[in-house]
Amino acid sequence: MPRSKEELDSAIRSGSGRAVLIVNARSRRGRRLYGRARALLNAAGLEFAEIVPVTDPSGLRPLFRRVLADRPDLVVVGGGDGTIAEAVRHLTHQDAALGVLPLGTTNNFARSLELPMDLAGAVEVLRAGKVADVDVGWFEGTTDETGAGRADAGAGAGAGADADAGTDAGDEAGHVFANMVSLGLSVQVARHVPHELKRVLGRPAYALTAARLLPRHDAFHATIEIDGVTTEVETHQLNIANGAHHSGQRIARDASPDDRLLAVYRLGDGRRLRLASATARHVLTGPWRTLDEEAFLTTQHVRIATDPPLPVDVDGEIRGRTPVEIRLLGNALRVIVPQSFIDT
Repeated sequence: MPRSKEELDSAIRSGSGRAVLIVNARSRRGRRLYGRARALLNAAGLEFAEIVPVTDPSGLRPLFRRVLADRPDLVVVGGGDGTIAEAVRHLTHQDAALGVLPLGTTNNFARSLELPMDLAGAVEVLRAGKVADVDVGWFEGTTDETGAGRADAGAGAGAGADADAGTDAGDEAGHVFANMVSLGLSVQVARHVPHELKRVLGRPAYALTAARLLPRHDAFHATIEIDGVTTEVETHQLNIANGAHHSGQRIARDASPDDRLLAVYRLGDGRRLRLASATARHVLTGPWRTLDEEAFLTTQHVRIATDPPLPVDVDGEIRGRTPVEIRLLGNALRVIVPQSFIDT
C-alpha cells in the first residue's frame, strides 16, 4: 500500500530513504550544467544511492524501469520537458517522489510546479521542499505512432522539449502525459525546427520556424465532445493542457497541475493571421486571465475528432492520431515542490 505523503517525505528527509539522480547529459543545458548540478546537490547535503548521467536518451525507458524496481523513495531527474515527461510516465502511481532539475528550453512542467528556473533554487527546493500529489493526463489515439518520430517542441508554436525516447505502445505508461496534448501547427514546427537553430537560439527557434511554416499550413475542423456536449471549431492549433504553462508562459493565472482540470483551448480560428495574433495574446494575457473565460473549455474527460485526421503531439512526441480520448488522472504523481505550492 502506498505511503502517505507525510510518510514518504519523512523517509526522504531522514536520510534513510533511497534516492537516485538521473540527468540527461545530452540535452543542451544538461551537458553544460551537469557538473554544477552535482556540486550544488553535494553542498546541499543530498546523497544518492545511484547517479546516472544519460548520454543516450533511447535508454531512458529501461533505465526508469530498472531504477523503480529497486523501490527508491526519491528519483531526481535533470533535463528538459521531454526527459521530465518520460519520468512522469514511469513514476505515475508509484510509491516514490519525483524531484525536478529544470535543464531544458521551456521547462513547462517545472514551471507548473512553481519551481525556480535557476539550478541553485531548484536544488534548494529538493532540500527544503515538500511532497505533493499532482494530476497527470491520460490519452489514447486511434493508432500509436510511438517511435515514428520525435517532436522536439511541446504544445503550441514556440514550445520546446529535449529529445528523448518513446514508450512501448502497450504500456500503461505509454498513455500518460505530464503537460499537454496538441494538434496542428505545433506538430509541423516540431518536425521541421533545425536542431542547430534550437541549440543556438533556444525558444525563439520555434517561433521562427512557425513563422516560416504558417503560410503553407492548412486549418482543420475539430469536434470536441465533453459530457455529451459537442463543440465544433476551425483552427490551426488546438491544445489540451494538464499543466499551467505553454511555451514557457502561463495559460491562465488559476491553471495548475493540481486543479483536477484539463484546459482545452484553441489559438485563433481558420485564418492564418489569427493564429499569430492569438498566440501573442496568449503570451501577454496568460498571467491575468482565468480558466472561467470563454477561451477555455475545462473538463476531466474529452474526446476530439478532426477533419482531416491529424497526428497527436503529446509532451513533444508524436504518439498517435485523431480521434483521441483524453482524461485526467487526479493526484496520480508525487513530486517535490516548494513549501508555498498549494497542494489540494
